[in-house]
Amino acid sequence: MRVLIVESRSELGKLWQRHLQRLGMEADRAGTQEEALAFLAKTPVDIIILDLVMEDEPALAVSSFAHYRQPNAQIIFVTSTSFFSDGSIFAHSTNARAFLSADIPPDDLAAMVEHYGGSQNHASGALAGG
Repeated sequence: MRVLIVESRSELGKLWQRHLQRLGMEADRAGTQEEALAFLAKTPVDIIILDLVMEDEPALAVSSFAHYRQPNAQIIFVTSTSFFSDGSIFAHSTNARAFLSADIPPDDLAAMVEHYGGSQNHASGALAGG
């Protein structure tokens, strides 16, 4: 399973990346919207972990681009704010699957990634479990 982590806080992104890699997932990181869009333009992914509030950059632009270029990619939004806490993110992003606090334990985030990425054909072309 291939995961793209879009997180402007480098240490948090690295923590998640290392954890997912230890579990056998291909995990890449992008620290800016520009890096994320360039990655998504050339590399298929199954799951995108996307910080909703990235240092003055619109995360929804990444979500919209992913929906256009990779409609099967599932997005797990994370945030450290209460913005969109009413669940309205699901109305703004059709590929949103979860909305989590950025302080989620890495094991719990990995479980969400496995859940939403495990039931579909993966970017690598393999089926879940195979």
